[in-house]
Amino acid sequence: MRFFEQILVSYGWEGLALAGSILLMFGVQLYYYIFVYGRIPGYKNNRRAAILDREPPVSVIIPMFSEDYTFVEERLPLILAQAYPDFEVVIVYVGHDTDFYEDLMRLKQSFPQITTTKIHLDPRFPISRKMALNVGIKSAHCEHLLFTSTDACPQTDRWLSLMAKGFMRGDIVVGYCGVERRKGFANYLMRTWRMMHAADWIARAVRNRAYRGTLHNLGFTKSLYFGVNGFDHLNMNIGEDDLFMQRIMTRDNVSVILSPRATLRERTWGGLGWWMSQLRYYGSAFRFYPRDVKSYVRWEPVSRSLFFVTVICALAVMPLEYKLGALLFLLLRYGIVVWEVRRVARRLGEEGILGRYFLYDLLSPLWGAALALTLVRRDERVWR
Repeated sequence: MRFFEQILVSYGWEGLALAGSILLMFGVQLYYYIFVYGRIPGYKNNRRAAILDREPPVSVIIPMFSEDYTFVEERLPLILAQAYPDFEVVIVYVGHDTDFYEDLMRLKQSFPQITTTKIHLDPRFPISRKMALNVGIKSAHCEHLLFTSTDACPQTDRWLSLMAKGFMRGDIVVGYCGVERRKGFANYLMRTWRMMHAADWIARAVRNRAYRGTLHNLGFTKSLYFGVNGFDHLNMNIGEDDLFMQRIMTRDNVSVILSPRATLRERTWGGLGWWMSQLRYYGSAFRFYPRDVKSYVRWEPVSRSLFFVTVICALAVMPLEYKLGALLFLLLRYGIVVWEVRRVARRLGEEGILGRYFLYDLLSPLWGAALALTLVRRDERVWR
């Protein structure tokens, strides 16, 4: 109270209100980076009660919507080379190229763990990812299912074994998928955006309040899937990794696998324009999230923006000693943020994040606001 009384005497109600706003937003930021994201580095999934006594056989389901020879020649071998004794790879090809499908079928001669199925592509009846996954689930021979995409690549031969081990402690397994590392600032922004937005749902998951995973690296059991009669929101081409997961996730059935050895990398197909298009497409599901989840996701960038605005106001109009105090809070916050982001990045296997993080820290709220504006307009690609 004396602190605020002194500010009131020295700087008036305006100075008091500004100081209160700085402290409030500073407190919200500390809460997110220390008590929310700060739980990620020290999380241990083996503290959860075991429901299986050993790692189960696993079906890895991969939908394929094009004649992607690059995947077949470069990324599929990395999946087939996983150090795990009992797994199959179910490839669901959606297309009409008979020669390509025959090439896929011939792979079974060399790799008997491959199961291939085909959905004929008819332009009059578009096939969604949910439809392809449903066919893959029905074709799978194992109870425990892992899902990834043709754009994702395991970073080690331990990915499958670590994800499969998660099934020993939960019927749902979620893991991290980053963005492939390339040169350029645009790639840096995409990688950092992916990591920090993944930190939102990972932080909730490690607190037993999971609300989503990533379609490149998650799994669940057949019994859980058929127990709710399959995917929902069938009028949308998206939602299998968030809206559907919100139906089946509970406080007790989610295993979170956090290890650089269990990380995948997603291939990028363009720059920031392509990335914004992807964020708008998949972000269209956000409006259907529970209210508490939407508030949780929004409050970090909002509090960060308000903190920056209040500090800038203090630096612009207040006396020197007030400016120095505001600047001290700004530097203190950034030091804490960098420390916690460094810990999270190490746990998720991300490198080269911290050097330019101050730019992401400043720019991402503006980027998020621009994305929110694009989401106001209906994205016709989402709806069937």
